[in-house]
Amino acid sequence: MMEKIVIVGGGLSGLYLANLVQEAAKEVVVLEAADRLGGRIHTIQGVEATPMELGATWFSDMHPRLLALLGKLELEKFPQFSAGISLFQTKSFEPPQKFYIPESEVPSYRIAGGTGALITKLASQLPATAIQMNQRVKEIHDAEKGLEIVTGTGDHFSADKVILCIPPQLAGVSIQFSPELPESLATVLPSVQTWMAGAIKFTIEYTAPFWREAGYSGMLYSHAGIVMEMYDHTNFEATRFGFTGFLNGGAVNYPIAVRKELVLQQLVLLLGEKAGDVLSYLDKIWTDDLLVSGNTAAQRPHQNNGHPLLQAGYLKNRLFFCNTETATEFGGYMEGAVRAVEALFSSVFSH
Repeated sequence: MMEKIVIVGGGLSGLYLANLVQEAAKEVVVLEAADRLGGRIHTIQGVEATPMELGATWFSDMHPRLLALLGKLELEKFPQFSAGISLFQTKSFEPPQKFYIPESEVPSYRIAGGTGALITKLASQLPATAIQMNQRVKEIHDAEKGLEIVTGTGDHFSADKVILCIPPQLAGVSIQFSPELPESLATVLPSVQTWMAGAIKFTIEYTAPFWREAGYSGMLYSHAGIVMEMYDHTNFEATRFGFTGFLNGGAVNYPIAVRKELVLQQLVLLLGEKAGDVLSYLDKIWTDDLLVSGNTAAQRPHQNNGHPLLQAGYLKNRLFFCNTETATEFGGYMEGAVRAVEALFSSVFSH
């Protein structure tokens, strides 16, 4: 009988692992709590179908496993635009400093069509029945012949193995395990830092790249305004235009209308009146309970990412953790997600 694998989480790690498990001739089901796939990859379409990134965006030649996966999936990369004058705003009452970034030997890249193209491609290679949306896993029980999974909708799934491809901190808080996980692991889980948690990413769409025409790169760093950092977000074909970047942490306290107003105010001050004439403004605060839940004990970036206890099997070697935070290198990045999947697949499935 075909071995049945249930993967919890339909982000990059969950969908890539599902592809590998399917190739290994095993039955696979992906349970995704949200009404969309992608996890921290979240590409939305602007008013003019500009691919706007509210989540993971950039990677480089230092990320060979991700590059190999993009090659395998026949997805194209292109360098982040950085030519022209960049701005650094130190104080709100002083004009910004202008600087040029020399062409990097290690450029940042983006995926043609948006990072979401990676999710779409991976999902398209799985049967439609393999992906179950709006299925938040609440309980995982050790049953006689495998594991029993119960979701918030009251649905039951059984599996020979369950792979948790969600942030370990979230798994520890939101899933009830029976029998309970070892105390050593239960102690570590709350302190595994979840990358992007608390970040506020914004995107703005324009009809034309007025900044490029004026000799600016679109790159901005600021200690003074609501926008902390910003980059040109023109698409691969150079037919759709915009910015993406991060707002400062204090912005979480404002409603979205106020955040938009403050962002445009800052950009008009720095780049001129045309910056106020937007097609769309969107932002996302990465604090929802599908990413992080309850009290977190993480004090620093990447804390306990790749922890040895996250590499082991539990519940009679039927339960495993596998996502970017479990990666022993590049934790939190797309490269980490790919490495975590390949490491787990080779140790658990390829024999």
